[in-house]
Amino acid sequence: MITKYSQSALNRAAALGSNPREVVQRLAWNRREFLRDAAGLVLGGALLSSGVASLAAATPKKRKIVVITFGGGARDQETIAPEGQEYIPHLMSELIPQSSFFTQVVNRGILGHYVATASLATGFYETVNNFASLPPEHPTAFEYFRKQLNRPSSDAWVVAPSNGFNRIGESSHPAYGQGTGATVVLPKHLLAAALASGSSDYEHLLRDNYETPFQVPELKGGGEFQLAQLDQLLKLSVDDFKAHARTLSSPDELSVYIVRQLMQKVAPSLLWITMHDIDIAHAGTYSLYVDGIKRTDRLCAEVWKMIQSEPEYAGNTTMFVLPDFGRDADEDAGGNGFQHHRTGGPLSRTTWMLAMGAGVREGVVYDRPVDATDLVPTLGAMMNFSTPHSQGKPIAELL
Repeated sequence: MITKYSQSALNRAAALGSNPREVVQRLAWNRREFLRDAAGLVLGGALLSSGVASLAAATPKKRKIVVITFGGGARDQETIAPEGQEYIPHLMSELIPQSSFFTQVVNRGILGHYVATASLATGFYETVNNFASLPPEHPTAFEYFRKQLNRPSSDAWVVAPSNGFNRIGESSHPAYGQGTGATVVLPKHLLAAALASGSSDYEHLLRDNYETPFQVPELKGGGEFQLAQLDQLLKLSVDDFKAHARTLSSPDELSVYIVRQLMQKVAPSLLWITMHDIDIAHAGTYSLYVDGIKRTDRLCAEVWKMIQSEPEYAGNTTMFVLPDFGRDADEDAGGNGFQHHRTGGPLSRTTWMLAMGAGVREGVVYDRPVDATDLVPTLGAMMNFSTPHSQGKPIAELL
């Protein structure tokens, strides 16, 4: 029998002034116990303490990494808590049981989607304007990977939903920067460019994120993938692209469609996918927020199936899935519950991460704190590049 925990009890504890560290520890413990019961995971600390050999020897030489940010911010009560499990059936039944699951990933930076994702991609808490067309100030994983391993631009890609993400592929750091990072695909930007006139058929796909200010910064630079390259690199005509977009119901589905083309035609070793449908929560409609979670759950499973079906990826790919951060607690007087992430409280800063695939133990849950900046050093350790400007450190349980 699953032991159900009460999210509202945790919310009340935070609202009544409980120590934030205690709130986070309770959250992690409940995540651990729920996942041990519901998904059959074992506690990971026992594996490490028993002297299990490092997984490095099992790592394939042709290692590929796929990172999915479960984007837009998602809370436990609509995801991995007992009352939220119905919204993530694919994670619960297919992905989590095959994963190493980390219950306590803490984001100590700015809780804006671009700047938080940039921090995940650099391993450093960035402070750039969340709404400006600016690159991260510190080197990205893509720059470390390409420069140190002498990899071509075709080997590192970012697929992002929001126009504001066009600069995330490479930094302004003087030792890296222009031409050294990932190629960034903005599927909505491609679609807008492909339409000769504004068509209402695509309005639902072209809508940008729900915390965009009145003036959107001009898109420029950043190694952005252009419409003309669809046919050149992906062997996909503009007409085929538009025809397929017409059948899709969300921007994230359009992103996953592009991801499939990339895997089949280019097969990059480092592929980063930023989901964003969940961010419709800012519109204030709970049912749309939950629909975004359900869709993101399904799309994560679809990406994993793609990985298993593509010869270049099957058997040698590690996939990470993690929210960029959480959302406000219902009973936090300073926030708006699921709608926003303004408070910076422990429930908006503490999320989870799963890692699965090549070189990763299956069916294990870890409840020690992991920092959001630890992701990039972990990718570096897996792919044999160093990350000297990162604030984080490699996650030992994955190495």
